[in-house]
Amino acid sequence: MLDSTAIKIINKPLGLIAGILKKKGINKDIVTLSGFGAGVIAILFLYLHLYIVALFFIALNRLFDGVDGALARITRPTDSGGFLDITLDFIFYSGIVFGFALADSTNNAIPACFLLLSFMGTGSSFLAFSVMAEKNGIKSLKYPNKSLYYLGGLMEGTETIIFFILFCLFPDYFPWLAILFSILCWITTCSRIYTGYKTLKET
Repeated sequence: MLDSTAIKIINKPLGLIAGILKKKGINKDIVTLSGFGAGVIAILFLYLHLYIVALFFIALNRLFDGVDGALARITRPTDSGGFLDITLDFIFYSGIVFGFALADSTNNAIPACFLLLSFMGTGSSFLAFSVMAEKNGIKSLKYPNKSLYYLGGLMEGTETIIFFILFCLFPDYFPWLAILFSILCWITTCSRIYTGYKTLKET
């Protein structure tokens, strides 16, 4: 829901960073992999209950994710890079939830499992429609620079990061926040299924 607004705000600074990296000859896939590495480190710190440190690496992951896209746009976007980016993003999102389950399995495991189930709903509806949109030549006017059709919804990347920040700042409330997040994800999933089915049926 907030991604289109967030993109307008962060595009310019990300472009500046990407320009510096381009001059240094740094490959966008290296940026993607480095960001994923930061995300894996975040999981470790969640397990150790070092939530603020974990939040730093979560933020670093998201920064790298934005920069690799900006770098791709000013060099040459590739399908392989887009594939790598979206795949590692989904693993990262699930990994952070897994990190909270590891941190306190007694209280967090069930809410974390419910949230991961919810991620399956948002992720599968997103990717399945992207495949069908490509097959039918449907282009996104809202996100024309994305490597695949970006089907929006109530819960997008920006909202996910907001919840991750809340998780880290208020870890004792993870179960309740995770349940709320899950409910919002299911609203998104249902809206995507409806919109996707209707759009494809009319194609």
